Amino acid sequence: MPVKSIGVTLKTPFLDIGGTWEPNDAERRAAWELYVELITRVAVVPLPADQGLLREALTSMYQLFGIHREVLRRYGPSVAEPKKDGQYNLGYLAVATLNYAVRPFLAHWHPTLSDWEARRPADVPAGAYERGWDQQALLRADLDRVRGYLRTYAHWLSEACEVPDLLAAVPDAGYQRLDQ
Repeated sequence: MPVKSIGVTLKTPFLDIGGTWEPNDAERRAAWELYVELITRVAVVPLPADQGLLREALTSMYQLFGIHREVLRRYGPSVAEPKKDGQYNLGYLAVATLNYAVRPFLAHWHPTLSDWEARRPADVPAGAYERGWDQQALLRADLDRVRGYLRTYAHWLSEACEVPDLLAAVPDAGYQRLDQ
């Protein structure tokens, strides 16, 4: 028997969600697709300070918008059907999480990092140049904060799919869902 109700709680500087989600079959199928994309990205997987490029992390986060658009279009209006007061649908949860947790982060850091990258001398490797940026620790801290929101969202998706939370396979470096 499919899961009846999932508690959804998320508070960001721009958004406060609190209620339940009773996913229908289309929402469960769409949730699985979104879950797989989300849990295999830096969006929920920690990026150690000595690894990776912040530009790649921002790009991966940005790609979530296109993926969500594609999945929501494919499953159509049934993933955004009206619910009773205090209940949410997948369409709302997905759009709200992206627009109020991810978009402000990207809107700030994409141009800020681009300005820094534009000054990189041709003979300096991108990774070395990025590690020398005086704001890279701030961006990483902000990435960690947004990662907490997305781990919460990923947890809702796993509950909707009725699968074990596969984030247990991801070293979390002390991160936790923000609904706990």
